[in-house]
Amino acid sequence: MQISFESPEKVGGVLTLTVEEGDYKADVEKKLKEYRRRANMPGFRPGQVPMGLIRRQMGNSVKVDIINELLGKEMQKYITDNKLAVLGQPIAHEGDEPIDLEKDAPYVFRFDLAIEPEFELKLNKCDKVEYFDITVDDKLIDQQVEMFSRRFGKMDDKAESYDAEANDLLQGDLRQLDAEGNTIEGGLTLEAAKLMPSQIKVEAQRDLFKGAKLGDIITFNPRNAYPESDGEMAALLKVEKDQLADYTGDFSFQITQISHFVPAENNEELWKAVYGQDADIKDEAAFRQTIAEGVRQQLVQDEDFKFMQDVRKHCEKKVGELTFANDILKRVMLQNNQDKGEKFVEENYDRSIKELTWHLIKNKLVEQTGVKVEEQDIREIARQSTRAQFAQYGMGNIPDELIEKYADEMLKKRENVEPLVEAAIDRKLAVALKEVVKLDTKEISLEDFNKMLEA
Repeated sequence: MQISFESPEKVGGVLTLTVEEGDYKADVEKKLKEYRRRANMPGFRPGQVPMGLIRRQMGNSVKVDIINELLGKEMQKYITDNKLAVLGQPIAHEGDEPIDLEKDAPYVFRFDLAIEPEFELKLNKCDKVEYFDITVDDKLIDQQVEMFSRRFGKMDDKAESYDAEANDLLQGDLRQLDAEGNTIEGGLTLEAAKLMPSQIKVEAQRDLFKGAKLGDIITFNPRNAYPESDGEMAALLKVEKDQLADYTGDFSFQITQISHFVPAENNEELWKAVYGQDADIKDEAAFRQTIAEGVRQQLVQDEDFKFMQDVRKHCEKKVGELTFANDILKRVMLQNNQDKGEKFVEENYDRSIKELTWHLIKNKLVEQTGVKVEEQDIREIARQSTRAQFAQYGMGNIPDELIEKYADEMLKKRENVEPLVEAAIDRKLAVALKEVVKLDTKEISLEDFNKMLEA
């Protein structure tokens, strides 16, 4: 097979492969003989079907398969051997007609290739990049203490009056009323129904519960309370959504229990709940110090995230606009998104090129710093992601073996692995680059830092 590559524009070119009969004939014959040994046709003993018949029925399709396989293998070998940095995948040369493989060889196949643009980038201490150092002050620690106190608080069922500000939970007897306000005989009745008035969507209905006390009877309208939430109304009345049309009138709610949320006290019981029974925390000062250390570790990740954003801006400005084989890349993008059409390509191409530029820049930075991501790095990111998911539900003290189990499940899914790898690269690259560039360190409060990210 003859292979040549012409690239007059450097960022794109045409790969030409000329296939002669000798390149594929032996493999086609071998495959046809295999089919003959397995062939089972009426009128012939197994394995004794005439080769001419096999060739007429299967020859062309086998030839196509063999040539396609040969093209893929030889194309990849040429790209690897010649160290061509191909973007996307090779695509049939624009304007070429499909090759008729029923005709005799030779066959000439041409493919368009987009090639990575060449550029230089190397950072050093002459490159100044902002680094925002978030201050762990008393206000931030106080917020964490309050968060832990609420996370490990509990409900007090002995409250005598309803406190709207505290999001009290009411329990009571719910009865369906007629137009005159009387209980409907045989109507819907629920004992020990649970209701949190602070979650009622409409203010006029929510205000009916203000100042309510144990034993009070409140008349309200569930449909008016949840005008756009069939799910919440159905959950309150314990009926199916398709039955809600039967319950558009008023209901009475006699309060039999008021549950008031009480935050956990800041004492040893809370400290152990947050950091485990083995935590060596003897007093409030040690608790606050432990919180500060944990917050500091978390904030470093946030700081590094912002740092990498600023590194990206700095490098993109330093590198400038890169030249790409846009026509080829747009065709590749269209081929990969045939269901979305050309409009999708036009609307998203510039954004994809911006991300591709950053990807190429990041590869240069990884090469310069020697950053390597090991399996353990990816696993640690999976662990941290798992812990963060549990934390969203107020579960902060999860056993290591359970974290490992969930991390294993995460790593089994291929769609999860690539984002974890990228996160691990970014994490290690940030650490490395802080030693390479000159940091313009600026102290900032967490509140201002978050505002900056949202801007």
